[in-house]
This record gives sequence, C-alpha cells and structure tokens, in this order.
Amino acid sequence: MAVYLHERHNWTVFMLDDEKILNLLSEVRHLQGKIIGKVELLGFALKDEANLETLIQDVVQSSEIEGEILNPEQVRSSIATRLGLDISGLIHADRHIDGVVEMMLDATQNTDKTLSDERLFGWHAALFPIGRSGLYKIDVAQWRNGDMQVVSGGIGREVVHFEAPKAERLTEEMTKLIDWFNSDSNIDPVLKAAIVHLWFVTIHPFDDGNGRIARALTDMQLSRADGVNQRFYSMSAQIRKERKGYYAILEKTQKGDSDITNWIVWFLKCLKEAIISSSIIIDKVVKKHHFWMANASKIGNDRQRMMLDKLLDDFEGNLTTSKWAKISKVSADTALRDIIDLVNKGILLKADSGGRSTNYELNW
Repeated sequence: MAVYLHERHNWTVFMLDDEKILNLLSEVRHLQGKIIGKVELLGFALKDEANLETLIQDVVQSSEIEGEILNPEQVRSSIATRLGLDISGLIHADRHIDGVVEMMLDATQNTDKTLSDERLFGWHAALFPIGRSGLYKIDVAQWRNGDMQVVSGGIGREVVHFEAPKAERLTEEMTKLIDWFNSDSNIDPVLKAAIVHLWFVTIHPFDDGNGRIARALTDMQLSRADGVNQRFYSMSAQIRKERKGYYAILEKTQKGDSDITNWIVWFLKCLKEAIISSSIIIDKVVKKHHFWMANASKIGNDRQRMMLDKLLDDFEGNLTTSKWAKISKVSADTALRDIIDLVNKGILLKADSGGRSTNYELNW
C-alpha cells in the first residue's frame, strides 16, 4: 500500500537539492527579466493586448487540462469587458466562463491582497456558479466533506493514482498553507510558485476544481515574482502541452518523500518553455498593431473591422462569403461586397486552395 507524501511526519518541511536547481532557476529569472523588459517597450495599448492574449490562453488551457473546452471568443469578451478594453465584436459570455475569468483576474490583478479561505471559497464559487460539476452536485465554497481519490480505469480495473488527506485534516492543513503563502519568506518567489502548486494539489481541499485553483495560485505567485499585475506568458498553456508529464511527475512526487527536487526541476523547465513561447504572443500583437497602422484608414464599415479582428485572432477554418454573412448577420450579397472591397484594397487575398467554395485570407 502506497505511503503518500502528506502521510509522512512534518511533510511540508520540503527538501531541495540546490545544485540541481540553481542554474535552471537563474535561467528562468533571466528570461523573466527579458520578457518584462521586452513588453515595457510596447507601450500601454500593446501591453494591454499582450496581457489579454496571455490571459485568454491561461483560462482556456487551464480548463482544457481538466477536459473542459471553453469558447475562446467568449473568454476574450469576458476578459476584455472586465479589463475595460475597447474591442469590437464582443459576444455574450456564459456565466461559468465569467466565473473562471473572475478567478483568474482576481489572482493576477490583486497580487497584493492576502490569501484567505474566504478568497479561495470565492474562487471556488465562481468556478461552479450553479453548484454542479457536470451532472453532479458538489459542495461549493467549503472544504470537501468526503474522501478524495484520483482514479483511472474502468469498473473492476481501477487504478488509484493518489489519495488526498482525510476531510477532518483540511482546516488545519489549509490554515498552514495559507499562513505560509502570506508570509515573507526567504525562498525565491519562483520556487514559492512551484511549492504552492504542489502543496495545494496534495491537499486537494475541494470536491472539484483543485487543478484550476492550484494553477491560479501559481499565476498569482508568478505575478508577484514578475513584479507586475499583467501576464505575458502562460504556464497553463505549457502544462497543457506537457499534460502527460505533468500528471506523471505529480503522481511520482506524491508517492515520494519530502525531497521535492524532481518536481521543482520539472516545474522550472516547464516555466522556461512557457516564457520562451510567450514571444509568439508578443510578436503576434506587434504584427496586428502594424496591420492596423497600415490598413485602419481603408476600412469601409464596422462589419469589415469586426471580421478582420476575428481573422487576426485565430479564425477557425477558411473565410468564405457564407461564413462572413453568417457571422456579420448580413445577406450573401452584402458579404461579398464587403470582401471584394477589401480584396481591391489589398487587405484580403483570394486563396489558392481551390475547392467548391472560394475562400479568402489576410494579406499580411
């Protein structure tokens, strides 16, 4: 029978092998400084846009890790509305998407506020606004009352990957974690992000949503480490890419002792890749800026501006006249006139892909 990390005496007295960590930590801190310096040169508007794009990734990918697929356009609308950004073509967001966004923004915008059980309960209530996880009713805004196991496999072939602390331990365990998180410790802020992530998922204090809240806490601590309340790299997006390894290292660490060096190394490598990947977002934001600088004066109506915005933001599938008409809620003739006008101005190009439906793409 497995002995889990939380069953060991003084399990939160974590041990680290500095020799295996320090060089990697230095690399990460250097990259953090470079990315923050890079965005400082963008100006307020482009910084806001880069922050928006990163938060969208964070919200969408953190949910996708748990198997929940969110509508990116709804996520964009919810974040932009709450940040007061003037963006065309915003749509109504579902209540549960607003909840995920509210949790993420509270974590990353209010890093100076102390953590408390009430704040965590608020995040949990935001994640589950109707008190259900899918078809199942759950206890919301309170620590779980029952046992918690992470299990895979069908009936009769179940494999228990992890068993969380008993419910009667949760108040004491969470008080210890919250006090540590709020304290001024000598530990590097990035290492603190790695530790709080592991510590929280080890306790698994809620009926559901533990992974998403752990990643929100991680983003909160990384924002403190960066010294800014905007996000310019997405740890959740990188974890989503490395999901198999993420669950494997967590399971291995839960079945080990208080030496969590391997977890810290995995976390730092993942964070390093997340920061490197952030250049893609920033370059995209700059490219969009240059596009509008060159073409804004050529746009004939709000429909064209809205559709171009969508094309600039990971438009799904090919742009056809019928798709333009459906999204813009106009006739096919009006859609075709809008498109031909942009083709004549050199903003859109007729694609070479052929097929039964003519489609168009951005000329950028």
